[in-house]
Amino acid sequence: MSNIGVDDYKVDAVQRHKLKQFLKTLEKVRGRGTELVTVYVPAGYDLNKVIGQLQEEQGTAVNIKSKQTRTSVIDALEKMIIHLRGIGKNPPHGLAAFSGNIAEREGQSDVKVWSIEPPVPNSQRLYRCDKEFILDPIRAIVEHENTYGLVVLDRRDGMVGLLKGKTIIPLVQTHSEVPGKHKSGGQSAVRFERLREGATIEHFKKIADYMKDQFLPIIGEIKGIILGGPGVTVNLFMQGDYVTGDVKKKILGTKDLSYTGDFGMEELVEKSEDLLAAEEIADEKKIMAKFFFELSKDTGLAAYGKAEVLKYIAYGAVDTVLLSEALEDGVVEEFEVEAEKMGTKITLISVETREGLQLKEMGKIAALLRYPMQAH
Repeated sequence: MSNIGVDDYKVDAVQRHKLKQFLKTLEKVRGRGTELVTVYVPAGYDLNKVIGQLQEEQGTAVNIKSKQTRTSVIDALEKMIIHLRGIGKNPPHGLAAFSGNIAEREGQSDVKVWSIEPPVPNSQRLYRCDKEFILDPIRAIVEHENTYGLVVLDRRDGMVGLLKGKTIIPLVQTHSEVPGKHKSGGQSAVRFERLREGATIEHFKKIADYMKDQFLPIIGEIKGIILGGPGVTVNLFMQGDYVTGDVKKKILGTKDLSYTGDFGMEELVEKSEDLLAAEEIADEKKIMAKFFFELSKDTGLAAYGKAEVLKYIAYGAVDTVLLSEALEDGVVEEFEVEAEKMGTKITLISVETREGLQLKEMGKIAALLRYPMQAH
């Protein structure tokens, strides 16, 4: 679990983009030994105490057997200490800092230091030397915004839960009264089947009620719901009129599973990567489709090009700025500053879709307007 308090803070598209770029850079770095230094400083913690700890670690590092690892760790700690002294005071949300030798050739030294203040407060204190940087707390911030409903069921069991980022949160579980396949003596086959059918219906109703109770109060926060279980059972559940309308609209799809319960939840998430990825792309495609529609109809509600979009932001005419993830960070930050002044939203568009590539070819910057404007 991450110790960064993502639940209480909204991370905007630009902050998420910066973190993604930061992660991409650090994920590529690999140490030859356990020589990469990761430091997380909690919000409100004295930075000088962290520097003192790193100096102590330098003293301990002289005992590392491998000469190359020993040298790399000592150098990485030295650069980290200098870097933290340069920062001087712990930022309001704390700090995540990383240091290591990135030289491609063995025996060479090219120690780099990276640091970032998380967009939400960090409560984790960590020092670690490893072959790779410890990045899960930052990944948790990037992934946190997406919440999905999860349902696994068969004729005997049902479980309702949530997927937040990569964390599965079971909410409620139920067990049916459906009799086993072998009927007890003396019961006619027809009566026994009727009993099984009735118990199954009650079981499905109970699962649907749990879905309503758990999902309806947060329906606006859930991007979608995925169901899993034995294919025949899930199809039977979906074909019946069990699930209330607003919840049913959120169902993205179903997956054939071997398990229910906690194992079933894990299996459902593993098998649903295609659905989850498609849902992320669907949001991008939807907003880009709106932009191209307004542009093709010449409604005056679409604009593109850096100068044009910045001008309309200044007029207060822009509802949403569409920025390609291929843009330089400096340009993204420039738009973030201008958009904030006017209450304008920013959406970052990947280059993984046809529409995203079209935006890149058009100059990487576009906008949907609040009211019609004519290009000058």
